[in-house]
Amino acid sequence: MVDENPSIVSHVSVGVSDMQKALAFYDPVMATIGASRKATINLPDLGVVAVAYGKHFPEFWIQLPSNEQPASVGNGQHIGFTASDKDCVHQFHAVALQHGGTDNGTPGPRPDYGDPYYGCFVLDPDGNKIEATYWDVSLVQE
Repeated sequence: MVDENPSIVSHVSVGVSDMQKALAFYDPVMATIGASRKATINLPDLGVVAVAYGKHFPEFWIQLPSNEQPASVGNGQHIGFTASDKDCVHQFHAVALQHGGTDNGTPGPRPDYGDPYYGCFVLDPDGNKIEATYWDVSLVQE
């Protein structure tokens, strides 16, 4: 039982154009970081319009745009997910590419982000930029 949500963000969402294609991508990708489906919004006339992933809470949503316009990517926007270790970063990246994602930054350190950072960037099938990041706390200098 979790007493308190450990996140500083309630939730974020990205628009998708094809829910089934998005689920085929996100179900295995989110599993690499220990997240699973936590909520589904299913409307009688439209079917599944939104799905939320998380470890304990619905923190990351994929959804069909409510204005019924095509989904579009936010310029300069990306979602960073916490990875448990460097291997998790590599698995996230590999699984994303296997399920229709596009490489946007292979796994590795990014010196500009600081010594503790190790991560990767991927574009989902709709072009949303997602990231898996491992922060090595043993390298944090106080």
